[in-house]
Amino acid sequence: MSRIHLRGRVLSPHIGIITALLLVMGLGALTTATIVQADEIVLATYEGVINPVAAEYLHDALESAQAGGAKALIVKLDTPGGLDTSMRLIIKDITSASIPVVVFVAPSGGRAASAGVFLTLAAHVAAMAPGTNIGAAHPVAMGGGEMDTTMKEKVENDAVAYIKSIAEQRGRNVVWAEDAVRKSASVTEQEALKLKIIDLVAEDVPALLKQLQGRTVTLPAGPVTLTTKDATVREFPMGLRLELLKALSDPNIAYLLMTIGTIGILAELYNPGAILPGVVGAISLILAFYSLQSLPINYAGVLLLILGIVFFVLEATVTSYGLLALGGVASMIFGSLMLIKSDAEFFQISWAVIIPVVITSASVSLFLIGMGVRAMRRPPQTGSEGMIGAVGVAQTALSPRGKLSIHGELWDAVSDTPADRGALAKVLRVEGLTLYVTPVLNKKEA
Repeated sequence: MSRIHLRGRVLSPHIGIITALLLVMGLGALTTATIVQADEIVLATYEGVINPVAAEYLHDALESAQAGGAKALIVKLDTPGGLDTSMRLIIKDITSASIPVVVFVAPSGGRAASAGVFLTLAAHVAAMAPGTNIGAAHPVAMGGGEMDTTMKEKVENDAVAYIKSIAEQRGRNVVWAEDAVRKSASVTEQEALKLKIIDLVAEDVPALLKQLQGRTVTLPAGPVTLTTKDATVREFPMGLRLELLKALSDPNIAYLLMTIGTIGILAELYNPGAILPGVVGAISLILAFYSLQSLPINYAGVLLLILGIVFFVLEATVTSYGLLALGGVASMIFGSLMLIKSDAEFFQISWAVIIPVVITSASVSLFLIGMGVRAMRRPPQTGSEGMIGAVGVAQTALSPRGKLSIHGELWDAVSDTPADRGALAKVLRVEGLTLYVTPVLNKKEA
């Protein structure tokens, strides 16, 4: 389970909890289980790292289910783990929910690892699909490398205390919960059922609903018995905004955006007026900044990436015989490896992304910046400067003054050497509306 200090989220009181408390105050304490008629059950599906996007999505799903009068929320989960702060926000929502929350680890091949273990144990009902697994909740350092012994012990003990309290509250296997943190224990769905880590094993959501029929769970307002026989399942979509933010939270996407943004801005600086590289670069950098704020970033890695691109730019402007290009490649590779400060697998940038990005960055930078440099070094094509070096035809004898036709225009010309009518003459300089020229003896000289 990964740890990182992120900005907290203030959660508004749940409408369902307030309603339940008012009913309790008006009717008195309930001593028997309340029978919930299963009119509707909300299904929230989340696959990926537990991060602020996951916390917001599941919070919204629970609020929607409670406000809409749903009888339960099923969270279909498949996660490799994630951030400690986001995980705790979700668990707070679950433990204070006014309706039953069912965590269903699915589909087959899915898992509830690291932070997912905590979420599954915190659910009112925990279920898994065949072919899934749960476990490996040992804390992972977000700063990269190994934590010192004291800090490692503090982090581990904190996680153990938290997971034990969750397991005790739900009546689940406390010993295994501790092993999941201290020893990274992991089990299959059938082993989890035998060890009383979960409550059910179900093939899919319809099979899960059948097994939930008649099950009693304890909510803050008291015990509730589920009646799921005739339940209508309503899916709660993530929405385009959260889908986009989820994609941006991927370290590989953040890495790509930052690289594209830096190249775009530098290309615009070397090609003023190109507009497109600058627009794309600015948008990419802003999106990259959003991505990086939700990831454990090593700023030395960021600087190395930028330095690598700068080396590619310099290679296009300075004769270094390839040394700057090699330095750029090395800088980008080291920067890519150092960018994310975490040992967690799901926070690492893939080599399948690093290599193509480095090669493409070198090629694009050299091409775009090279075009800009060549454009700056190209002789002027318009105005007085554009006339220098141009060759015209003498319309009158130049002795030394006369008329010269050039670019379809007739100019006053002064020749340093007399020239006959029809002779070719090259422009040396321009003063006002007068051209100072010299005769061209042959076409090769022209």
